[in-house]
Amino acid sequence: MSLAFSDTSTYKGIIQELEREIGEDYGYISGNPTRLKAATVSVNQAYDDYLPLAFQGSGTWQFDDSNHTDYPEARHNLVSGRRDYKFTTDESSNLILDIHKVMVADSSGVFHEAKPVDKQSETDTDGLWDGRDTGGFPIKYDKTANAIFLDPIPNYNYTEGLKIFINREPSYFVSTDTSKKPGVPGHHHRWFVIRAAEDFARRNNLTNYPAIRAERLAMEASIKEYFGSRNRDERKRLEAAKHSNK
Repeated sequence: MSLAFSDTSTYKGIIQELEREIGEDYGYISGNPTRLKAATVSVNQAYDDYLPLAFQGSGTWQFDDSNHTDYPEARHNLVSGRRDYKFTTDESSNLILDIHKVMVADSSGVFHEAKPVDKQSETDTDGLWDGRDTGGFPIKYDKTANAIFLDPIPNYNYTEGLKIFINREPSYFVSTDTSKKPGVPGHHHRWFVIRAAEDFARRNNLTNYPAIRAERLAMEASIKEYFGSRNRDERKRLEAAKHSNK
């Protein structure tokens, strides 16, 4: 069952389920602005905990909060002679958490996937810097801090010629939200209740803390399993194992 953030009419809300889980009457949180703001922080922290579970198991079907109104991509203009490009937020000001693919347009506008390299790695044999600052069509990139560095350095300009595919932060709740729902599968909405209740139970030494924690751990495993098996449209193939005769 999907849950809205707060529903004081039918009680089908995350906040109302949280009130029940910690053994309090309806209105204990929703009717107290201070407690509601604190609970909102806990629910948003539960969102932060959910993301790694979804990202790690999402395979070729990358997870993204369905409350976002655009796709998990960001673009930047290619500038002749410029090697580094910063990516902190996407076009909707959502914080970028990770970059997992970079596409670069050539001078004719055709996009090509660039190869990731690590200039800090001792085992990197591709070499990003050759000391000559060669110009041309970028075929490699390095990620450092919140920027990517291209090699060769582009020797042409192209509007939105740099495209990156990203993981980003979710659409968080604010304490005044009511009907907004988490942008995750509906049967995972209880995660936000249990994870927030676990924090409350631990801080307040509730006797049901072990039971809540056990449910949270079971949900973690279930969420990972769910995302690990989402690619139902991909046909799995059996491949012969390779054995060495040495």
